[in-house]
Amino acid sequence: MSQVTQVPLGRAPVALAPTQPVSLNINGQAHTLHIAPWTTLLDALREYLDLTGTKKGCDHGQCGACTVLVDGKRINSCLSLAVTHEDSRIQTIEGLGTEGQLSPLQQAFIDHDAFQCGYCTPGQICSAQGLINEGKARTEAEVRELMSGNVCRCGAYSNILSAVMEVLNNEGLVLEEKAWSAGATTQDMAPVEPPKK
Repeated sequence: MSQVTQVPLGRAPVALAPTQPVSLNINGQAHTLHIAPWTTLLDALREYLDLTGTKKGCDHGQCGACTVLVDGKRINSCLSLAVTHEDSRIQTIEGLGTEGQLSPLQQAFIDHDAFQCGYCTPGQICSAQGLINEGKARTEAEVRELMSGNVCRCGAYSNILSAVMEVLNNEGLVLEEKAWSAGATTQDMAPVEPPKK
């Protein structure tokens, strides 16, 4: 029977990750970062630019805490590589308003107490701004559906909805919700009469 004795390897050499320059337009300012090509937009914002308003929640694109706006549309920054946004306009919660001049959504969230712990709030506000920019939400049901990718563990959903609907109302973007008739395929369709015997 032979014995194998491994010689101590000592300290493992440190391998440096290859980096490349990436130019990003964030909140109207140009930034050039030297980052590894696999760096997510979320990590570029938080770790390299100290824009910590965008939160790292699940890091799997399931909670919405990392939502930012890219060319006015919402994305989960934890699922997007920073290098793919070199020609894009990126907007974070820090770019929506200032301390002295809040955006209408930021003010509505305060007015409606649409947060409790506040961890999800930046992603909720960016997502709401995105759905307004995209022009896809006109009713409470549409806002609920389009905001369903943003999780609030505290359960402030009704107040979040109230805040978003206030801004939509103020901007004249709300459609009056009509009751649906039984059997109708559109809201304008008359009720379907039961068959006569």
